[in-house]
Amino acid sequence: MLSKLGGIPLQSESLQWLLTPKALRAELLKRIESATHSVYIAALYLEDDEAGREVLNALMAAKQLNPELDIKVLVDFHRARRGLIGHKGDSGNYFMYRKVNEAAEHQIDILGVPVKSREFMGVLHLKGFIIDDAVIFSGASLNNIYLHQNDKYRFDRYHIIESSELARSMREMILTYLVNDVAVSSLTQPKDAERLPTKVEVSSLKHRLSKAEYKFASTKIGNRVTPLVGLGRKKNLLNKVVVAMVEESEEALFICTPYFNPPYILVRALAKHLRNGKRIDIVVGDKTSNDFYIPPEEEFSTIGALPYMYEQSLRKFAKRQQWAIENGQLNIHLWKDGRNSYHLKGVSADGKRHLITGSNLNPRAWALDLENGLLIQDDNESWKQKFEEEQTHILEHTERLYHYSQIETLHNYPAPVRKIMKRIKRLKADFLLRRIL
Repeated sequence: MLSKLGGIPLQSESLQWLLTPKALRAELLKRIESATHSVYIAALYLEDDEAGREVLNALMAAKQLNPELDIKVLVDFHRARRGLIGHKGDSGNYFMYRKVNEAAEHQIDILGVPVKSREFMGVLHLKGFIIDDAVIFSGASLNNIYLHQNDKYRFDRYHIIESSELARSMREMILTYLVNDVAVSSLTQPKDAERLPTKVEVSSLKHRLSKAEYKFASTKIGNRVTPLVGLGRKKNLLNKVVVAMVEESEEALFICTPYFNPPYILVRALAKHLRNGKRIDIVVGDKTSNDFYIPPEEEFSTIGALPYMYEQSLRKFAKRQQWAIENGQLNIHLWKDGRNSYHLKGVSADGKRHLITGSNLNPRAWALDLENGLLIQDDNESWKQKFEEEQTHILEHTERLYHYSQIETLHNYPAPVRKIMKRIKRLKADFLLRRIL
């Protein structure tokens, strides 16, 4: 499948790596300031905090300097209209958007995309900062921790692709399937004249998004990049490419995911890969580097059980594949760096095919959220060394798992976590939860 997949030709100098969140922040601000014709930003959210306001102010300054500059910011509708988890009251990032836009001489488009009628049923997980003829691709959203504004950071992957055709294709998809859709609404509307999407409009948007695709002039030879988008289980090209990368890999896989809860079809493909004598390296966040982790000394809430649920999923997989861990075929690397968190996603196969994506490689991403990714095929091995250097950087704060018993069991967990997980097991709700988490 992958060798027949068309892509956009790339020169060796067209791909660059940013290895830190601070580098992403600096590059993003620099390119916004120097943008000449368009800035399209797609992220789960643009937060009302220091880093988020810095990015928004940079966009407003660029628009003031060049009123003809086409600026569009797309975030998840539901996420923008609620406060942080645990925060009560009428809050949400859209208050900031409205206030900043009302004070500006030249306004910009900040749009909310309601992928589903409720946030837990699916969100806009589309990624990409498309500035003029370049694409900065990362799984990061825009706030203090993702951009390392203060002491803590959330580790992600950051790549720059210089390609006018890729940038055009990604802008066109956003315009066609999102900006021009009746269900997508402005998040800067005056409160007294606000029009929100109806349930019928949101429901019909889901069906239209399931048919979304990137259109581009393609080649099937040489170094190339293929933009991929997917929503739902049926005809989801992004999901199919992930499975194909595992099935078509001849030697080794390098996989990054913050939460280990892969869909069954992917688990089956990984197990077959190991049985055929091939190697897999999986880099996954330690439970303490999960963004939902709550330290024992802090007040516990239900959402804090998530990291422990993911850890038990990893333990189950490791136990079944202990034989492969022992013979060196399966290497599970747990990432932990103090109180910082881990958010990396992606798959590399045989050092020649690399998927950079915001997808968590879990049932929710594969069925509920609108996801995208870029498949880079390095037929000429122009970037082999650079990808290896990135992988070395990723592994810097990891510890290899030598036996599944190194992962804690329910017995070792804090009392509130044990109580919640026992209740989930008693109600047999774990199957449903795995599909939406």
